[in-house]
Amino acid sequence: MAKSSDSRRFGALLTRAAILPFALAIAGCSADDVELNGKIFDAVGLNQKTKAAEPKMAERAPLVMPPNLERVPEPGTPESASADVAALQDPDKVAKTSRAELERQQAEYCKKNYEMAKAHGDNDADQATGPLGPCRGSVLTAIQQWNKDDGADADDDSAQ
Repeated sequence: MAKSSDSRRFGALLTRAAILPFALAIAGCSADDVELNGKIFDAVGLNQKTKAAEPKMAERAPLVMPPNLERVPEPGTPESASADVAALQDPDKVAKTSRAELERQQAEYCKKNYEMAKAHGDNDADQATGPLGPCRGSVLTAIQQWNKDDGADADDDSAQ
């Protein structure tokens, strides 16, 4: 029995001796001593060393008074419609017009460079690409055409 108790004491002493340096190493580290380096830690906010600096902005220019105070309208008076408003271009209308123009250019290009070349037996005609994409028909272009036709029919029905 003496051997058993001695070996137990030795095992406990060995365990304490192994734990003691580990405990001292952990005790020596405080939250301020641990550095987490890396941009991910900066983004998450775990790195205390690099604080996010306040963005530097240029000073704003002071307000500018109009040269003639008599030309300034009184507050609360309705604004008159000026010719400047009429001169503005509606971006949706311009986009619709430019889309129609692109479709016209695509049709013209494909007729010249695809259909005529195919009629003459040119095998490279399949590579012809106009402003809106390839001239050669595909399943996707057929679906787009069907959907466009359905949208036009719906617009015609709503107009009646």
